[in-house]
Amino acid sequence: MSAFWLTLTVLVLSALGVVIGRARAVSVAGGDVRKLHSLPKYYGIFVGFTVLIPSLLLLILWLVTPPLEQVSTQPRMFVVLGIAVLLMVLSLIRITPDLRARNAVERVVLGLLITAASLAILTTIGIVLSMLFETRNFFGLHSWKDFFFGLKWAPNFRGDSELSILPLLWGTIYISLVALLVSVPIGLFAAIYLSEYAGPKTRGVSKPLLEILAGIPTIVYGLFALLTVGPLLLRTFGSGGLLGVDWMTGATAVLTAGLVMGIMLIPFVSSLSDDIINAVPQAMRDGSLGLGATKSETIRQVVIPAALPGIVGAILLAASRAIGETMIVVLGAGALAKFSLDPLEAMTTITTRIVSQLTGDGDFASPETLVAFALGLTLFVLTLGLNVIALYIVRTYREQYE
Repeated sequence: MSAFWLTLTVLVLSALGVVIGRARAVSVAGGDVRKLHSLPKYYGIFVGFTVLIPSLLLLILWLVTPPLEQVSTQPRMFVVLGIAVLLMVLSLIRITPDLRARNAVERVVLGLLITAASLAILTTIGIVLSMLFETRNFFGLHSWKDFFFGLKWAPNFRGDSELSILPLLWGTIYISLVALLVSVPIGLFAAIYLSEYAGPKTRGVSKPLLEILAGIPTIVYGLFALLTVGPLLLRTFGSGGLLGVDWMTGATAVLTAGLVMGIMLIPFVSSLSDDIINAVPQAMRDGSLGLGATKSETIRQVVIPAALPGIVGAILLAASRAIGETMIVVLGAGALAKFSLDPLEAMTTITTRIVSQLTGDGDFASPETLVAFALGLTLFVLTLGLNVIALYIVRTYREQYE
């Protein structure tokens, strides 16, 4: 019996337990459900939970544990099935009119909710700890001064690598700034139009169409940058281009990745800003219009100042999204780690180098490979700081309205 069929069997048993448990509760009460402490459905759910949760936990435990020598996985499966059947029988025997089935079900549901809430936290802690341990190993092999204060990124496997994060950090920040210069004005103006000017029909069509951009895979954006935006910029700013200048030598550049990433970030800025602007009370708008202000003056002097903390928070969240982007940068920005202010030159980012250093057959104990974890930890701290600042701004400066 495979794990799939065993899991399916346990699910069927638990569902069967729900039905049988409910019927047994009614039978024990002699048909008068008023004698029961809880509703009949709770007795059935009590049986179903008793079968399902311990059986699945036992199944997962035994599946992830290697079998002992000369002991195959097959007997384990039948043991799990036998325990599920035994739990079902025992739970049915426990059903009496005095059984507080509702309380037991509520405790199980509370436990499931706590477990679900804890999984995200525990996963984050596990990721951070794994990066911390590998980062410690990296700094045991490579100087932290060169990593944080060096000016060159030149990894090789001959033992004399220069692994400074500063050129990568500059490329990450530069491309993110270009993306924000594209996404923030367009996204904010779109949010103002949808919330203040557009009618219900226009808003009902435009807002979903705008948010479709958030559902497009980033690899598609990367291909769009590589095949469309990059060649278009090259034909404009390259040798023999429309402007007759020779400013751009290749399709991959900061501007290429920044423009496409900015398009990707428009829904993040517009959707969050739209929700924040809509949260401003209508009475404030009516008061401004009643005093003789025009529509645009009301938006500039009343609505936007009231919604500004939330808008700033939305922009910072979009910035953290831009900093963590990978595929658009890989295909649109190039792979050169350097300091430059020219947006038409190729650069690279932290995420791109993480992918590069962990790709291939490199020695996992070498600093050239372990540097990826130090880069990842630095990127995590950077994005976490942006998120904390965004939450601080929103919570500190937001206005509370009745």
